[in-house]
Amino acid sequence: MEHKVICVLAVVLMLAFGSLAQAQAQAQAQEETCIMAPRERINCGFPGVTAQQCTERGCCFDDSVRGFPWCFHPMAIENTQEECPF
Repeated sequence: MEHKVICVLAVVLMLAFGSLAQAQAQAQAQEETCIMAPRERINCGFPGVTAQQCTERGCCFDDSVRGFPWCFHPMAIENTQEECPF
């Protein structure tokens, strides 16, 4: 009986730690910005896209710079915080 309890506990702990690691990775991946040089913009829209259509796609909209995409993918922000080694 004790062996089964230990096995179940081990599985539960592995699942919990796996979920925690996945949540942390997703949180880091969600750090994005729309602030970038116009030449860094990667098109996310189509000709005539509106600001609402663009943001519904999860993209950035800025029509103030001609000659560059107005609807563009956000840029990922690199996590510069160092983790404590302890």
